Amino acid sequence: MRILFTSPILEYPAVGGPELRIENSIKALSRVCELDIVSRASGSAEVIERTKEYLRKFATEYHTIGSIVRRDIISRILSRSARRLNRFFGYETNRQAKFILSHIDRRKIDILWFGYGNISFSLIKKIKKERPELKIVCDTDSVWSRFIMREIPYANGLRKLRIIRAGRNKESEEKAWVNLCEVTTAVSEVDADYYRSISENTQRIHLFSNVIDIDNYRNPPPPPRDFRRPSIYLAGSFGQKTSAMNTAARWILDEIFPNVQKSIPDVHFYIVGRNSEIEFGQLNNPNVTATGRLESVLPHLCNTNVALVPLKFESGTRFKILEAGACKTPLVSTTLGAEGIPVIDGEHILIADEADAFSNAIIRLLEDSALAKNIGANCHQLVVENYSVDNLVIEAERIIEYLSYD
Repeated sequence: MRILFTSPILEYPAVGGPELRIENSIKALSRVCELDIVSRASGSAEVIERTKEYLRKFATEYHTIGSIVRRDIISRILSRSARRLNRFFGYETNRQAKFILSHIDRRKIDILWFGYGNISFSLIKKIKKERPELKIVCDTDSVWSRFIMREIPYANGLRKLRIIRAGRNKESEEKAWVNLCEVTTAVSEVDADYYRSISENTQRIHLFSNVIDIDNYRNPPPPPRDFRRPSIYLAGSFGQKTSAMNTAARWILDEIFPNVQKSIPDVHFYIVGRNSEIEFGQLNNPNVTATGRLESVLPHLCNTNVALVPLKFESGTRFKILEAGACKTPLVSTTLGAEGIPVIDGEHILIADEADAFSNAIIRLLEDSALAKNIGANCHQLVVENYSVDNLVIEAERIIEYLSYD
């Protein structure tokens, strides 16, 4: 079986959940088929070459059709204008479709697998129109319409109207691709139930979970220089004032961290990830550090006392929980933050949705080392047993078997 995997998100080393999902999907698929990769991602020449060098060992062929990102301001402005024109006229979609279809013909590909298919609908539609007989997998990381619409309670005015319009448009796309593609994947049964509810053929909906490569977490690294304990840790991609991660960080800073400090004055709060230094760096003080993007989060995550998943709106399943579990780092999460992962409050993590309860949960883990150790160990066991690349291989085999007889 020959599969061509393509994605608009492809970067090594992974800088967040999206890149982790793609990397581990490629690892799993390479073990069950002859895999080719066409990267549609853009980035610096260094990132493109580094990613290719690492991932080509999982592929029979590896090609890049993305563009190099320029760093100067004028180039960024011009590239934004070019993207708008491309979206309007479809130049980029046509170029990518032509390259992919040529590769499919030359290599006699059986299945075209769209990593992050939920943001690739125009390309899926174009290719399906050209080759209606081609078997296509639309691989999703979340229910994107939920990702959009769940922000509504936190928005006002014109922004709320724009969110509703964008959410409705994405719902229309979802209804189209679940019936256009031979398979739509979901990261959890929560997401799968949604896709089944809008599909004419529920047999086309399959699980393809978020997982981690356990081997990457077996040897915990030492903490960074001057790392402070006790500490709490929040990781993500920041940058938009109204984004889920910015909203989560603000909630911790404004309503939760002050309460924790009252009980534990020397506690330190690490905000880790892309643009965190831009959004929160001005708050850096003896108790708060916004690190910015790191080559690896593991020196912080493996050595902090408590990891946080304080999400108010999102969709999919959180790599934050999987990675913390792999590191045996105890967690506090909102109910929505733990969506789709079968964790039990008080056994694998602590769950709290209100500021006082969330603060108290953090304090419990900081003050009760036995509880923290037990929570971390239980979550680790859950992750090892259910969310490894080996588990994803089994799900990949089921999808390929289904498509072989479809």
